[in-house]
Amino acid sequence: MARPTGCVPWTVAELLAHVRTGAGRLTDMLAAPAPTGALIDAAGYFGAAKFTPEVDAARIEAARIEAAGAESDRIEAARGAAHAEAGRIEAAGAASARAEAAPVEAARAEAAPVEAARVDVARVEGAPGGAVRAGDGRVEGGEESFDSGGTRRGVGVGADFDRAWRAAFAAVEAYPPERVVRTRHDDAMTVTEFLRTRVVEVGVHGLDLAAALDRPPWLTTPASRVIADLLTGGRSLPAELGWDRLTLIAKLTGRTPCSLAEQAALARVGLPLLAFGR
Repeated sequence: MARPTGCVPWTVAELLAHVRTGAGRLTDMLAAPAPTGALIDAAGYFGAAKFTPEVDAARIEAARIEAAGAESDRIEAARGAAHAEAGRIEAAGAASARAEAAPVEAARAEAAPVEAARVDVARVEGAPGGAVRAGDGRVEGGEESFDSGGTRRGVGVGADFDRAWRAAFAAVEAYPPERVVRTRHDDAMTVTEFLRTRVVEVGVHGLDLAAALDRPPWLTTPASRVIADLLTGGRSLPAELGWDRLTLIAKLTGRTPCSLAEQAALARVGLPLLAFGR
């Protein structure tokens, strides 16, 4: 999780935290009143003016803070699990001890009348008596808790990402596609157009994470189509480029540099100028 990524200066954990935040944005956006005014599309969302150095710096710091909180919760959860396991082992040991002692206790119970008589005789004769003592084990359980931001304590970033996108999906299902939401840049967008930006965020950063973790890059076919269409503005690229969709996405988002010849070919097409920040 501490590995560096191509999204400098983020580590894997910090990039995951950023992706989790992005995937869950619609939950709060849909809970707010629908804005009025001019609408922008997904390409407008990635306009260069939106990703100023100040906005980018705030986004970097937010992901670092969230990742640090998730790591702290992970350590806390590991400690809790260790304590619970120790308690389970202790309880199992106590149960085993009780099982082993059962035949002895049964024999003692059967011999109790004889022992009582012997004690009485001992009292008369001045002989000393004795006692038997037993113990038990106990396991305490805990409940799942959430912090003020809705993030589950004791849950890693990956698991919380799963919760975030499922909550966003459930929120989207409750509204029509033309429902309008307000973005963090104070723009109004339809849910459909904003969802296109979420596919870009999760898909492209998924490629970043794959590269950082030395994993083969991949995208689902629908996701690659959505991203490629947004990057090209629906235009066809020159056949001479010979790019598949993964290569196209890597090249047009700056993950892989374009050669001079490729730059010249793209200039003839007139692709939209998009900015992605982080």
